[in-house]
Amino acid sequence: MTVLVSPPAILDSAEVGSDEALSILQGALAGADDGELFLERSESESLVFDDGRLKSAAYDATEGFGLRVVAGETAGYAHANEISGPALRRAADSAALARAGYAGVSAESPVATNRKLYDEVDPLASPAFSDKIALLAEIDAWARARDPRVVQVSASLVGEHRQIEILRGDGRQMRDMRPLVRLNVSVTVEKDGKRESASSGAGGRAGFETWIAPARWQAQIDEALRQALVNLEAVDCPAGEMDVVLGAGWPGVLLHEAIGHGFEGDFHRKGSSAFNDKMGKRVAAPGVTVVDDGSIAGRRGSLTIDDEGTPTSRTVLIEDGIMVGLMHDRLSARQLGARATGNGRRQSFAHMPMPRMTNTFMEAGKDRKADMIASTKRGLYAANFGGGQVDITNGKFVFQCTEAYLIEDGKITAPVRGATLIGDGATALTRIEMIGDDFEFDPGVGVCGKAGQGVPVGIGQPSLKMGGLTVGGTAV
Repeated sequence: MTVLVSPPAILDSAEVGSDEALSILQGALAGADDGELFLERSESESLVFDDGRLKSAAYDATEGFGLRVVAGETAGYAHANEISGPALRRAADSAALARAGYAGVSAESPVATNRKLYDEVDPLASPAFSDKIALLAEIDAWARARDPRVVQVSASLVGEHRQIEILRGDGRQMRDMRPLVRLNVSVTVEKDGKRESASSGAGGRAGFETWIAPARWQAQIDEALRQALVNLEAVDCPAGEMDVVLGAGWPGVLLHEAIGHGFEGDFHRKGSSAFNDKMGKRVAAPGVTVVDDGSIAGRRGSLTIDDEGTPTSRTVLIEDGIMVGLMHDRLSARQLGARATGNGRRQSFAHMPMPRMTNTFMEAGKDRKADMIASTKRGLYAANFGGGQVDITNGKFVFQCTEAYLIEDGKITAPVRGATLIGDGATALTRIEMIGDDFEFDPGVGVCGKAGQGVPVGIGQPSLKMGGLTVGGTAV
């Protein structure tokens, strides 16, 4: 049963009331351009069932606030995990140092919204703790019975219930209740003394009931098992320049990392993006349209409002190969003469907001994946990715493929191990030759790191054919 919750406002149950908090905030913001009081109360739970037993069970609860004062290019920020009048006053005195000798014009508050992209559901309340453990045990047993080559199974459930409130200097209060869940399954198989592992996960902004139906978790086991068995038969990957076909969905992580950060407004404000001075110019092959959209109901990267109170929106970054937009928080928008796009995000009350991606994806084209494969004489089909490294300032990337196959004479042949894709985002975008009609989002597992802050994100793309990428391999 889904448990809907509507807890009291944070300030209503804190040691300081709304009127006192507003008075303190207004004093700190006098003469500043912008700022807010951000309050957060969150609970999270993580259960890991590994090798036939409950390996760990963790619960965490946090509460606190962050007070920000923005004056021109300077931002003062102070935070505490005690929501009280004295703590707020100390934070206000510290943050207000940012406006010393400054007299600005207070910015207008974000526009209001009545929409809700997810229910006020508490994933920690339902199902019961014992039922979650029983489910993980059932997943373990079912996976082991699925194939005699399965030698190890790990399954985890992670849930979070986050309540945020934003108080503006004009007295406006904004509130958002954010559920987030994820189920992950990892399978290890063995054959002739050789072992391989693979994993599959799924989640989003909903209660656990959405993701723990038998059809859901059984599909995840089957996917993890399929990948692990494929890798048992893999041969070493050859290295060199070759055409690459990317699968739909999760391989969009390459798009996210290699170009996404380069479209965040703070990097353009600082002049450190590989896409500086490219607005209105061609940066990708014709037909390539890339969007960031935090307003898609239930998606992992979605937010009803961002962490400054701005409603999230659909922001087109690249349209038919032309750079047309950026992702902004309020600060980068004001300094670049644009509008805030609802991309101001922070990991917690202890962090200042900054422009961050939400759900970033490339829209579908008209080509069939089968035609991409058939048109490739020698190449690589990269079906799934693992980790990677990216230099945000120049877009250079290295990504490891967790599932990949050789393409020979227009046909998928042997699976390969040790394949990596090497290149830079700006060049890779121009080498897209075919765009699939099979768009998919990732299953809901993405986490994006930037400046020491991690936030949940969504990614997606159709299948793509890219010409002349550098493939790193292990074949000698």
